[in-house]
Amino acid sequence: MPRIALVDDDRNILTSVGMTLEAEGFDVDTFTDGQSALDAFARRMPDLAVLDIKMPRMDGMDLLQRLRQSSEIPVVFLTSKDDEIDEILGLRMGADDYMRKPFSQRLLVERIRVLLRRQQARGGAAASGPAQMLERGQLRMDLQRHAVTWRGQEIGLTVTEFLLLGALAEHPGHVKTRDQLMKVAYQDEVHVDDRTIDSHIKRLRKKLRLADTDFCAIETLYGIGYRYNEI
Repeated sequence: MPRIALVDDDRNILTSVGMTLEAEGFDVDTFTDGQSALDAFARRMPDLAVLDIKMPRMDGMDLLQRLRQSSEIPVVFLTSKDDEIDEILGLRMGADDYMRKPFSQRLLVERIRVLLRRQQARGGAAASGPAQMLERGQLRMDLQRHAVTWRGQEIGLTVTEFLLLGALAEHPGHVKTRDQLMKVAYQDEVHVDDRTIDSHIKRLRKKLRLADTDFCAIETLYGIGYRYNEI
C-alpha cells in the first residue's frame, strides 16, 4: 500500500482527508507542522507528500526545500485561493502539483493516483532491461531510468519535468502547445491550467541552467507553446 504523508496544521483537514485516503486503500501519516514531518521522513520516507504551505515551526516551502535535497518523491501543495505567488514558487522549487483550498477530496485522490503511477513506472523502468536513450545534442535522456544529463552533468528532474522535457526533445523544432504538454504530463486525468505548465517549464530551465548558464534549448513561442532547439 502506498504511504501518503499529509502535513497541515488544520486538524479538520488531517482528519477528513486522512479518512478519505485510508478508505481508498492508502496508508496515511499525518503531521501538524513541517518539522515533525521532516523528523519522521528521516526514519521512513513516504511514497508521496501532501503539504500545506503555511504551517508553524517549518512551513511547506521550507519542508519541500529540505526534502528535495535527498528525495524526488511526488509532492502536492495545498494553498489558499489567494496564494498564486506561493503556488508558482512551490512548483519552481520542485512540487509536482497544487490544489487550492477549499478543494475536492475526490480530485486530490485522483491527482495522487496519477503521480504515484508515474513514480511507479519510473521505478519499474529503472529495474528492467538495457538503457533506451534519447540524445539531442548535449542532452541525453535515459527513458527507462528517467535519468538526464546535459553536457555530461546529471540533472535531477521530477517525473513531470522529465515527461515535459522528453515531449519537447523527441521532435526538435516542432512546437508543442500548452494543451499538448498538459496531455503528456497529466494524461487527461487531471485538469491543470496554463500557468502550471509554464511554471514546470521555468523550473526545468532553471535546473538545466544550473548545469550550463548558457542553456537556451527550450524556446518559448508566446501565445502558442514551446519547442526544443537541438544544440
